[in-house]
Amino acid sequence: MSTVTAGVQRRHAGDWIFTIINYGVFLLLVFLCAYPFYFLIINSVSANDVSALGDVRWWPIGFHLGNYKEVFHLEGLPLAAVVSLGRTVIGTAATVLASAFLGFMFTQSKMWARQFWYRFVIVTMYFSAGLIPVFIIMKTLGLTNNFWVYVLPFIVQPFFIILVKTYVESMPESLQEAAEVDGANIVQIFFRVYLPNMTPILATVAIFSAVAQWNSFQDTLIYITDQSLYTLQYLLYMFINQANSLAQAAQNSGGDMSSIISAATSQTPTSIRMTVSVIVVLPIIFIYPLFQRFFVKGIMLGAVKG
Repeated sequence: MSTVTAGVQRRHAGDWIFTIINYGVFLLLVFLCAYPFYFLIINSVSANDVSALGDVRWWPIGFHLGNYKEVFHLEGLPLAAVVSLGRTVIGTAATVLASAFLGFMFTQSKMWARQFWYRFVIVTMYFSAGLIPVFIIMKTLGLTNNFWVYVLPFIVQPFFIILVKTYVESMPESLQEAAEVDGANIVQIFFRVYLPNMTPILATVAIFSAVAQWNSFQDTLIYITDQSLYTLQYLLYMFINQANSLAQAAQNSGGDMSSIISAATSQTPTSIRMTVSVIVVLPIIFIYPLFQRFFVKGIMLGAVKG
């Protein structure tokens, strides 16, 4: 009896040690993931001169919201936010629908030259036409200074098509056979049978596409000169450059340009970078919890087969 009791106590002690180590490891991982975002936030609301020296590490020093007031008073910010939101919503929806349909079609043995078209799409993952040829194509198509340059070039994404195709291949063929027996054509089978059952992989594609659309600003830099089509990220990018130029001008002017020095010291490049990073990252952070339960399942099922 005493031997059994000692064994139970040892097992309990081992369980406690394992639990403590387990919690310790996961708390460390949570800290490593969360601290960069926390660091951005506390530096964006701390005194700018202290933040520029790198002395803000664990909590805000000289709390203020002046940086956010300056950013939100930027001219054209509401319109840029609408453009960014529009390209994210429309671009993501178009990419998800196109990836779902093409991924489904590339599993159909009846499709004409299916292997050729599949390889023709996949090969674009490895080769690019280059910046200048792509710009000439966009200009020829009338997509420069056009909102649709944010959407159309990103609709067909080979990586997303591979994920969807692999996911569809894991679904039972009896679904399609039963629909064909009932007289459904290929479009009806896709929209009424397969599309409603693709939620995990479509959520995965939606997250990847939404993050890419929201964070993109290089296409604005290359194709857009109309200020009414500037995206939020590009506008904030310009604001950071202006802050850097202002700070450089203040340093080079000596004591003659007191007004420039005052403006530059009130908004340092570090404080602007931190504030802009928080504004850009926060909307994407809120997307992940909505799709998390689909994301892991979708990426696993879509990656099982090649």
